[in-house]
Amino acid sequence: MAHTQAVDAVAVDAVPEKQPRSVRVVLLALMITMMLAMLDNMIIGTAMPTIVGELGGLEHLSWVVTAYTLATAASTPLWGKLGDMYGRKGVFMSSIVLFLIGSALSGMAQDMGQLIGFRAVQGLGAGGLMVGVMAIIGDLIPPRERGKYQGMMAGVMALAMIGGPLVGGTITDHWGWRWSFYINLPLGIVALLAISAVLQLPKKRAQARIDYPGAALLTVGITAIVLVTTWGGTEYAWTSARIMELIGIGVAALVGFVFWQTKAAEPVLPLHIFRSRNFTLMSIIGFIAGFVMFGATLFLPLYQQSVQGASATNSGLLLLPMLGAMLVTSMVAGRVTTNSGRYYVFPVAGSALMVVGLYLLSTMDTGTSRFTSGVFMAVVGLGMGCLMQITMLVAQNSVEMKDMGVASSSTTLFRTLGSSFGVAIMGALFNNRVQDVMAERAGALGSKVTEQSAQLDAASLAKLPEAAREAYQHAVSSGTHSAFLLGAVVAVVSLIAAVFVKEVPLKGAGPKEETV
Repeated sequence: MAHTQAVDAVAVDAVPEKQPRSVRVVLLALMITMMLAMLDNMIIGTAMPTIVGELGGLEHLSWVVTAYTLATAASTPLWGKLGDMYGRKGVFMSSIVLFLIGSALSGMAQDMGQLIGFRAVQGLGAGGLMVGVMAIIGDLIPPRERGKYQGMMAGVMALAMIGGPLVGGTITDHWGWRWSFYINLPLGIVALLAISAVLQLPKKRAQARIDYPGAALLTVGITAIVLVTTWGGTEYAWTSARIMELIGIGVAALVGFVFWQTKAAEPVLPLHIFRSRNFTLMSIIGFIAGFVMFGATLFLPLYQQSVQGASATNSGLLLLPMLGAMLVTSMVAGRVTTNSGRYYVFPVAGSALMVVGLYLLSTMDTGTSRFTSGVFMAVVGLGMGCLMQITMLVAQNSVEMKDMGVASSSTTLFRTLGSSFGVAIMGALFNNRVQDVMAERAGALGSKVTEQSAQLDAASLAKLPEAAREAYQHAVSSGTHSAFLLGAVVAVVSLIAAVFVKEVPLKGAGPKEETV
């Protein structure tokens, strides 16, 4: 227990000397890298119909995204640990190089099989991008000052979500789908050059060997979990033998991993970091934030297009009320945290707002106006803004400097797994509800319309008879009600966890010591 309190109270005092001019350049490079990590899937999503039209292989379409997601999730903890062992700068630059190689190869793919393989390479690199950004900021900036940069990170996140579909559509229409991948190269090279020239961090060289058995067990466990959430209810029934096998493999691998981590000389994920109450609670809150956020960003545009008749062309703009509120709140939370060194109010208020906002979204029906739904989205955004960066800040402040990488990667991994579960579980609930309501309201025609998928694009919706179209609008409204109500219930767990956070004032330079 004494160890826990000591770790909870740790301040990152051993921060390298900061050179104001270089730190700004490094932060710009880090934001570019973060943009690469977040923008990729959103740009590619818009280009997918064109890619399938040229390469064929429609039956393997889902693997273009799944291969990337799997590789990212599986490699995330490894990149964090490698940075702790061998030095952050070299490991981070290696992940950028691998991501750019994967991007270049994906742009040159000649068939769907090659594209899927190259996307996996790209995903392996992507696993180190977000972790590297967070860990380097943790190395450079004391916790007390770190809050000031939350607004920058939230801004990048909002820009990626709003601009991704727009940029993807523009690039695909004017330059061709291959440039959806090639566009990463100039941005990545700029980030590489800036980091190489001005980032100064202490070099490390670990004596211990990499924990290969632990890495293998964790990779198998994460892969099984992501495949269950990706395939369950779509490729295979939730009760099918394949899904049961994957669940069994995943549980066995993760149990074996936990046991092995108690024996390993240099564990991939040191279990002692979970002795810190704050770190464990932030992992739970991060998981739920991922669950809610990615579920919301999936179903809100669908509701607005299908029920409210919004255009799909500017689908990213439909989320503006939520993302704008998230950006503003994150900036305010960061400034208050920097000035006061305190943060307890934000996880509690953020979780409460998330519960209320999701409940309000669950009340939407076919008569809800765009203004009303925008207000409800803004409430969710206010909650997300309080949580998104505070979870990482408190998690990093709860561990020793030597574990900064694994703390960053673990928090990122929990958020990634949360998003996988959110999309899968909310998606399954949504699909089942849509199909049930369509069968009730439109009989055999309704069942036939949604037998392949409960999500229809605008062209398919326009071809439906008026009675079937109205039935589908009611069905989507009912499906989003169920999905968001589930989200509100899950968010209650985040609120309970937030209440038990122990506020340890963030140490480091105070507001008067402007260093950047």
